[in-house]
Amino acid sequence: MKGGMHYLLFYEKAPDYSIRQGPLQAPHLSYVQEAVRRGKLILGGSLDNPTDGAAVLLFKADSPATAEAFAKADPFVIHGIVNRWWVRRWDTVAGADAANPIPD
Repeated sequence: MKGGMHYLLFYEKAPDYSIRQGPLQAPHLSYVQEAVRRGKLILGGSLDNPTDGAAVLLFKADSPATAEAFAKADPFVIHGIVNRWWVRRWDTVAGADAANPIPD
């Protein structure tokens, strides 16, 4: 795959996130859209059923540093809406955009 590997950024929001995130929603979404425009953030969103404040964001980059830098500068992280985050490399092997496609 040209342009790097896949990295998953996991977010765990604070227990009171639903009360506090309102004023930070617009800056967070603007920040997310800018990462999409730059072509680094591929997909992102909250996990559902149960709705528990967990979210996952998929990055395409040359190292985990891209996802880590994103998290460190995200308004949700800076202001404590997200109280825990971590990055994992995802070794994709199937699909049109797989980083390490399985041989035919």
